[in-house]
Amino acid sequence: CPKTGQPDYGSIVIGYTPESWCVESKSLKLYLMSFRNFGSFHEAVVTRIGDALVQLLSPRSLHVTGKFNPRGGIAFLPTYTYSRVDYGKA
Repeated sequence: CPKTGQPDYGSIVIGYTPESWCVESKSLKLYLMSFRNFGSFHEAVVTRIGDALVQLLSPRSLHVTGKFNPRGGIAFLPTYTYSRVDYGKA
């Protein structure tokens, strides 16, 4: 938590439809582990991961969900969704 400094625990679920590039699992794990000591709100983390993957992979679609343990008894599942629209293609 960026306010209290207390640790947050959770899982990141990523689903995507690739175009030309696929992500290597080891590289993805190392990238996700870089957030271990990153003090930020849940929504910001999920958005940052989604934006980075869209920029690097140029996927057809991407979906990132953060499944974090509840804070203050409130469960929260921030979600990032990207879908490329190819206008003019049938």
